[in-house]
Amino acid sequence: MTHKHPTLGAIFALVAAILFGLNASTTKVIIQSGITTEQVVFIRSLSAFSLALLWALIANRKELAEGLRHLPKLITIGILGVGMLQWTYSMAVVKLPVGIALLIEYTAVLWVPLVALVFFKEKVKRVIWLGAAMVLGGLAVVAEIWDTQLDFVGVLFGFAASVSLTIHFITGERIQRKLPTNVVMTYGMLFASLFFLPFSNLVNFDFVGLADGLDLTGNLAGISVPLWLALIWLGVMGSFLPMALTFLALRHLSATIVGIIATSETVLAFAFALLWLGEVISLTQALGGIVVVTGILIAQTARKQSVVKVVE
Repeated sequence: MTHKHPTLGAIFALVAAILFGLNASTTKVIIQSGITTEQVVFIRSLSAFSLALLWALIANRKELAEGLRHLPKLITIGILGVGMLQWTYSMAVVKLPVGIALLIEYTAVLWVPLVALVFFKEKVKRVIWLGAAMVLGGLAVVAEIWDTQLDFVGVLFGFAASVSLTIHFITGERIQRKLPTNVVMTYGMLFASLFFLPFSNLVNFDFVGLADGLDLTGNLAGISVPLWLALIWLGVMGSFLPMALTFLALRHLSATIVGIIATSETVLAFAFALLWLGEVISLTQALGGIVVVTGILIAQTARKQSVVKVVE
């Protein structure tokens, strides 16, 4: 029996949110340097797969073979819930202000209970409709639909990311009832890597250029780090570690509380984009963002979840 430590769980969840929030700006800078979105997804997935596999071999070697019995769900979460999520998310943050892209993506927190209600007949509190109204109304204000200057394609990618994140949440929740976290991560990242390998165009990848300096741009313009170091940071600190910390947090806290803490990623993404990239939004958009986050928090508490056994 694993002893629960709520404070430790909260720390895990908050650190994951900080790393995910910083990752948005990191991804944007790397892609704008010339690395393609598909290459970024492949590198992130491959890095996370390698570390997750090592973790699984050390802690859950026997369960790795068990994963072969659940390949359809693992392929689904790997391609649609991991690979496509990273791709659509990356495309959105390049075309939109980072914070706005994250706000649109995180509407998945609203879609999850609605999908659970419609397709799985799960009980959902009526307050979900208040959360839905606030999220959609707040997004309309964030987008300033009366005079929008947001990239329409970027907005579409943002909503596509929310669809992928919804699939990630729903499929991941169910498969983890049968397999340990590190095994799910191993297979998920493996299938994401394999799916994006043909699109990564590694034949023409400039491996020599990995030693070149990457200008951090924005308010950090003039400061450079080796491109290989930035890519390692993206794979480890922007993918594997925050995902692992989120799953570890679920051992000590309910999914609802972890989800509420994770929502801070949207606020942190705004802050990092402002401090690092100098991305500024209007007061009206900021107020709309507050409404969206509030609606997301309400939606997060709307789902009546049954007690689920966590596979260690």
